[in-house]
Amino acid sequence: MNPDTNLHVLVLAAGAASRFGSPKQLVRIGGQPLLHRAVSQAAQVAGGAVTVVLGAHAQQLTPVLRHSPASVLINRHWEEGLASSLRLGVSRLPGGCEGVLVTLADQAAVTTFDLQRLASAWRRQPDWLIAASYEGHTGVPAVFPSHTFASFGELRGDAGARTILARHADRCLRIPMPNAAIDIDTPEDLLKLEPGAG
Repeated sequence: MNPDTNLHVLVLAAGAASRFGSPKQLVRIGGQPLLHRAVSQAAQVAGGAVTVVLGAHAQQLTPVLRHSPASVLINRHWEEGLASSLRLGVSRLPGGCEGVLVTLADQAAVTTFDLQRLASAWRRQPDWLIAASYEGHTGVPAVFPSHTFASFGELRGDAGARTILARHADRCLRIPMPNAAIDIDTPEDLLKLEPGAG
């Protein structure tokens, strides 16, 4: 797929991973650190139009991205929760950006193909929100068109993008994506996904 410069990917990886017990962004899935894997997939969809938001373990994680095409933002207010990373990331999108694909580094089962499906659907309907649908929820990964960008500035605390998806429910296309239900919060989650990983 030819990456479009008007679509930017935002990879959120600022959390402390307190339930995991160590920086989960560094655990290896398929031989790659989780963070590197998420950024590589994003780059396959958007080329160099990728921004990673780091926070709690920024010093340890930044070297993982040394050879990556992604830009890195450091969220100094990561303790507030997800909303602070979304506000920061969206506020720093380049001018002319028409859509942002928001994805979480710990959604370890999401594939490049999953992200490409979202991007392709958005290119066909660029005024619509395109979101993953799983286990009865609508959530990220999701593409948000530029007319929603101002709404991100209103998010607070641990409120994620679901608030914005709900607000625009009548203009949201849901793409079935069972992989998006799997995220790595504890060592047990990792073992379920990849026995012997670590």
